[in-house]
Amino acid sequence: MTNDFFAMKIWNVLILIVSAIALTAVSLWIGQQAYSWLPPQAAAESQLIDDLFSFLVTLGAFIFLGVTATLMYSVTFHRAGKYDFRDGPPIEGNVTLEVVWTAIPILVVLWIAGYSYQVYEQMAIRGPMEVVHLHMPMGMESAYAAPINPPIQPVENIEVNAKQWAWVFRYPNQGVTSTELHLPANHRVRLALQSEDVLHGFYIPAFRLKQDIIPKRTIDFEFTPIRIGKYQLTDSQFSGAYFATMQANVVVDSPEDYDKWLAEAATHKPSPAPNQAVAEYTQETKGLIKTGWATVEPAQPPVVNYSN
Repeated sequence: MTNDFFAMKIWNVLILIVSAIALTAVSLWIGQQAYSWLPPQAAAESQLIDDLFSFLVTLGAFIFLGVTATLMYSVTFHRAGKYDFRDGPPIEGNVTLEVVWTAIPILVVLWIAGYSYQVYEQMAIRGPMEVVHLHMPMGMESAYAAPINPPIQPVENIEVNAKQWAWVFRYPNQGVTSTELHLPANHRVRLALQSEDVLHGFYIPAFRLKQDIIPKRTIDFEFTPIRIGKYQLTDSQFSGAYFATMQANVVVDSPEDYDKWLAEAATHKPSPAPNQAVAEYTQETKGLIKTGWATVEPAQPPVVNYSN
């Protein structure tokens, strides 16, 4: 009897170990698949966010599959008989079990919070309160970027002006203004973010970058684009009735094509850029579109050298 009891205990332990290994392997596989759920990594900082997302998916899959498997096992092998209406055994509390299932969630939450905050710091993103309490214009530390090949080149400075409802980009060294943001691949970029009116949000999903822009403040934000292509910039904050139209193309060029674009844009005479918010507001005031609510008049279309 004793031998059978110990054999059963060993067998249960082996089953538990094998199940835990299988559960871990499946969770890690699901976490690796999470990388394919996101847009291509177009900035060096994207790896930070994608690693964090994969970690959260892996952890979530482990918990979900573990709890679900336990429930299914209990329902399958430990349910009462068809006509068994007796009460369950009067089991009293287990202090050890209470401590374990309280401590584990606390440790998991602290683990997630610590990892997330570490990524948040490495991305050098500032919240509104951190900016408002500063008495001088804020300069930010460089956002983290993993080593890439070829090596990162010197910083390119670009001024970003957000207003209701348009993005305007100014390249001070060349005197070029544009409503389309062009960036050189594998070059460190520093954006000076400013808002003319309300709170805006600089958000490029492919770069995994999002930074609030505070009125009457300049926020320096650094990152490194690494993938040539065209991406989308949008306003992540509700900035008024036409905030959904506040989008702009982000074009990552090779260094050679970037220099050619700047040289060509500098030859263009400044002219008003097309602006969807202004066009819709004009149609509304003429009675062509009736929304039924009052709204803020959009700022006049920006005058730029280049518009998309």
